[in-house]
Amino acid sequence: MPDRTSLQPAVFLDRDDTLIDTTAVTRGSGHEGDLGDPELVRLLPGVAESLARLADAGYRLVVFSSQGGVARGRYPLAALEAVNDRLRVLLHAAGVRLDAVYACPFHPGGSVPRFTAEHPWRKPAPGMILAAAAELGLDLSRSWAIGDKPRDIESAIAAGIAHERAILLEKPVDLPDAVARILAARLET
Repeated sequence: MPDRTSLQPAVFLDRDDTLIDTTAVTRGSGHEGDLGDPELVRLLPGVAESLARLADAGYRLVVFSSQGGVARGRYPLAALEAVNDRLRVLLHAAGVRLDAVYACPFHPGGSVPRFTAEHPWRKPAPGMILAAAAELGLDLSRSWAIGDKPRDIESAIAAGIAHERAILLEKPVDLPDAVARILAARLET
């Protein structure tokens, strides 16, 4: 593991309804919020610009997403990967590169035996963030997290991100405001 002085800060970002619109595009499907079709991936307003600002400020960009739809049989693991690949493509086209994407396909109430279990990566557990910190050499004490559900914030805090650095979005289009808060705090230190 790198020494503390070489560790980098990151912003951990939930995927669904933080970066991409999943609720609106799956409404009426009977599986609202479970997105397994890469053709439906749409960046929310201001996402690409906001992530570019974070990257320019020196933050690593890490997506962490619970995807219990795989365990519940709503879409296969390959579809989850295709949705994540589509997210990367859309961001890359806008000049933004994600440093990593972590996804947890497990859910204890699933119907697909391989993924029907509790797992240390499933939010609100901190597993995805801890894995990213170890694998990418990240400093959690200088990192932030942004998500649209309390479990996103609970996961970040459990991993060691300070409560005041874990931002719960009130609505999906609030990401640019959250990023402005992060950048303002960076200037104050």
